[in-house]
Amino acid sequence: MAVKLSAPLERPIERTMKIRFGYDMAYQCPQPTPMIMTLNVHSSRVSDLLTPDYVKTDPPLDVRGYRDDFGNWVTRLVLPEGESRIFTDALIDDSGDIDFSNPDANQIAVENLPDEVLVYLLGSRYCEIDVLMDEAWKLFSSAPFGWQRVQSICDFVHQHISFGYEFARPTKTAAEAYKEKAGVCRDFTHLAVTFCRCMNIPARYCAGYVGDIGNTTPESVMDFAAWFEAYLDGQWYVFDPRNHKPVIGRILMARGRDAADVAISNAFGSNLLTHFKVHAEQVLGERRDAVDSR
Repeated sequence: MAVKLSAPLERPIERTMKIRFGYDMAYQCPQPTPMIMTLNVHSSRVSDLLTPDYVKTDPPLDVRGYRDDFGNWVTRLVLPEGESRIFTDALIDDSGDIDFSNPDANQIAVENLPDEVLVYLLGSRYCEIDVLMDEAWKLFSSAPFGWQRVQSICDFVHQHISFGYEFARPTKTAAEAYKEKAGVCRDFTHLAVTFCRCMNIPARYCAGYVGDIGNTTPESVMDFAAWFEAYLDGQWYVFDPRNHKPVIGRILMARGRDAADVAISNAFGSNLLTHFKVHAEQVLGERRDAVDSR
């Protein structure tokens, strides 16, 4: 069964690249288990979809969705006893441009920030600004304000943390990642977000797809990715301390204070993830008029 979690798609503006993306997961449950899952493309990219990213299940399940407090599409379903598959495969238009940068972007004083941005200055589940505040000021107080300070934070985090899936732990916080000097992309992001907030720069956690488009040394296994956005000069800018360079074809799924707000799945009962695969790759040589035009 599939569920559409957004308004009807309008024909997107002509872009230069098409990306096929999706996931394929399987869960084993000893009994019926309610779940909420954040799997859809973010509403800010819905107009770019060429085919809808329905959440599909096998066996067919009753699936419904809602929009959370951060504007993310969330799916509700109950997995039956036994194994269930959850999957999608969709096409999206993309500009083909690398992440936009603005080295002249300035930091806004806290008293002048919009009300809705202030929540991204506060501590959260995985971002303990009270624990890392003194360390952040020791490390970054001499860095220039604005973009350059955020970039200094990303430079430090990229050098400080060693990447490895063997270092992944769902309970690891920013302070623990800082102490252990090892982790995965979510740990890079949590630490950078925490340091930004310590320095009075609003920062929000992002999750989605980052493929290997234009990358000559691709990852051997793809996973959902984490990065963050910093609020400078009245708008949000993408920063990626894990990849540490602008990338092509970033597809946003969800934003929040940290990984707790954008978790791919939250299960309310015992379950075992038995299969997991994510893909995002450029589509080459496909005729545009062959794509569903709805």
